[in-house]
Amino acid sequence: MKVDHHEADELDTKYEEKFMASDLLYRSAVELRELVLSKEVSPVDLLDQSLARLEEVEPRLNSFVTVTEDVARAAAQAAEKAVMDGDTPGLLHGLPISVKDLIAMDGVRWTFGSNWSADNVAAFDAPAVERARKAGAVILGKTTTSEFGCKAVGDCPLTGITRNPWNLAKTPGGSSAGAAASVAAGVTPFALGTDGGGSVRIPGSLTGLFTVKPQFARVPIFPESAAPTLSHVGPMTRTVRDAALLLTAIAGFDRRDPFSVAEAVPDFPAACEQPVTGMRIAWSPTLGYARPVREVVALCEKAVGTLEDLGCEVELVDKVMDRDPADMWNSEFYASIGTRLNPVLAEQPELLDPAVVEMLSGALDRTVGEYWTRVFDRYRFREEMRRFMEDYDLLVSPVLPVPAFDVGLNAPPEMPDANAVSWVSYTYPFNLTGQPGASLPVGWTQNGLPVGLQLVSKSLCETDIFRLAAAFEAARPWADRKPPMA
Repeated sequence: MKVDHHEADELDTKYEEKFMASDLLYRSAVELRELVLSKEVSPVDLLDQSLARLEEVEPRLNSFVTVTEDVARAAAQAAEKAVMDGDTPGLLHGLPISVKDLIAMDGVRWTFGSNWSADNVAAFDAPAVERARKAGAVILGKTTTSEFGCKAVGDCPLTGITRNPWNLAKTPGGSSAGAAASVAAGVTPFALGTDGGGSVRIPGSLTGLFTVKPQFARVPIFPESAAPTLSHVGPMTRTVRDAALLLTAIAGFDRRDPFSVAEAVPDFPAACEQPVTGMRIAWSPTLGYARPVREVVALCEKAVGTLEDLGCEVELVDKVMDRDPADMWNSEFYASIGTRLNPVLAEQPELLDPAVVEMLSGALDRTVGEYWTRVFDRYRFREEMRRFMEDYDLLVSPVLPVPAFDVGLNAPPEMPDANAVSWVSYTYPFNLTGQPGASLPVGWTQNGLPVGLQLVSKSLCETDIFRLAAAFEAARPWADRKPPMA
């Protein structure tokens, strides 16, 4: 650690050397923060290890759009100086993090994964980035996304294919593809992702991470998303308490977001210490319409058995919803983005992903009456889910019907009739309702691919997700298992 000579006696040299020789990057963010604050690990050295790890894996993963080394180094040096000066540390003090390229970062390319906006540069920080900086985070760069977040896999025309560190021939999912792949590969302990239809939960499940879509507008968004009534910003991490730490740092009211939740930010870390005995859990293998493969259901059923062992009261619910709400979601998501992209669709469609063009082109063909019919259907659907959740603390289901499949495909081969989003049967309903949802790692297939269990809480009740997830993690930890490329 770079310190003045008169401060050197504050360090246990042998302990420091042990940490410098080990792979710090697979330690939790919570632990790394304690090591930084105790002066056993330098934020600058931690950044150097992150950059070295990125250099090692990036040629195979393709997870970053832009690396902001100069910005990161200045932040790491400031964090180190603050520790040595005895300043009050931030929640994310000296910790490396990445930001998905759908989120604005001042002075940095903001491409949305598109050739159309490849040279766009943000003139301000989004609220989540602004808060992460103030909390002392060291932002390594911007991570890859499918174009405008429109696909649930990890490729786009601008950056090509992002790969899954558990099997480089497989997709990490999308649209927060680079964030998930790089965290799973040990580049940073956590990342900021976005979720308009499952985009933190999908890659979380496919790469073995704990990822959270918080309550709608718990983390404010500015400027408005292209799908403003569906989009969320959330943490992508390897451990439950890391997600609690990051969400605490970025959540809270902001007047720039008209939907912003005005209540005080709940104590997410404290929720991780609460007991789960007596929690009421609805377990639904299909929600009433999904078609999961047997291996996914078997792993989720085993996880549900663990929840029962922990003292939860579990009820099997075959049919949560009367029908697949995909049409409601498609009507809102693709009409919103299609409206935003209408000029390029009309004049330069060749600049866009053909699969995205196909989905957006039909989205604007509906009449105003047809659109508002689906808006009112959505209101009824939200009320139906509110009433359903009155009897339960959490609804749990698979996150996805399948494990990771080959890169280059827009949907799994097991679902030949699905488009680039309809195959993610379990995630988009809860963007329509705005309820908190998470992907909890629950095991690996026989081929070594991760599978996630979705946890959905009542509105504004993320604390129930954290308490259950932390108890499950204590009973069946997963973060010590690393991808083969690690």
